[in-house]
Amino acid sequence: RDDRVLVVVSGGKDSLALWDVLRRLGYQATGLHINLGIGEYSQESQRKAEAYAAGQGMELLIADIPGEFGMSVEEFARATGRVSCSACGLSKRYLFNRAALDLGFPVVATGHNLDDEAAVLLGNLLHWQTEYLARQAPVLSGAEPHLVKKVKPFYRTAERETAAYAVIRGIDYIVEECPNSVGAKSLLYKEALNLLEQAAPGTKQSLYWGFLEHAQRFRAVDDPALRACVHCGQPTTSEVCAFCRMTERAAERMRIRKGSPEASAPLAGAGRQGQTR
Repeated sequence: RDDRVLVVVSGGKDSLALWDVLRRLGYQATGLHINLGIGEYSQESQRKAEAYAAGQGMELLIADIPGEFGMSVEEFARATGRVSCSACGLSKRYLFNRAALDLGFPVVATGHNLDDEAAVLLGNLLHWQTEYLARQAPVLSGAEPHLVKKVKPFYRTAERETAAYAVIRGIDYIVEECPNSVGAKSLLYKEALNLLEQAAPGTKQSLYWGFLEHAQRFRAVDDPALRACVHCGQPTTSEVCAFCRMTERAAERMRIRKGSPEASAPLAGAGRQGQTR
């Protein structure tokens, strides 16, 4: 309990329940909300996170993607040809690691639950994405420089259990799913696992916990060496990190579409240390 924990708070039931649990257990837990710029959905998500923080007297930090980088994750996705969920995930991972480093948090906690982890695992197994299997774990040590330790305390907790906890505790959370998640494969995998769970209770636990028992065989003998991104200093296996590549490519595409002669200029906020308030 001595470590300061940065809790990534979306405004949904899982992250708010996690923040509440850590607070009640006596952890020094500060919230970080990342505004993705997804219209009313992002505004309502931020309101829920702020309301919980105000009600409990907790500190909540806000990272505003449109405010810092000049476009939303949806615009990143459209400009670079990425799936929205891919641009979103990349942005969140980048920003919570950066915020933790800048503010001296040794640990980042996320609200991923058993249903989330089992669905990700199913997708990785169906496509035999062994590089992702090697990195799927409830605790990522952060042993590399500039890479913060990440934990998922709810990895053994079912989604219905976190929902029940939030209701019992009177936590007001955003119920709506992200509008960009429509048609997402992760939801399909969750539905498939729910059907299996109904027919054979314990399927999700058996799948994910069994994987954890044998996960070592997927671990790479030699992980790729990490270096500092030449633009922002965040860890990467290449010269420029994936987030900076995405923001720079998005800026270039947007300028080309607008007919600007400055197509090679960097996006405002990209490739530098931004501020988290």
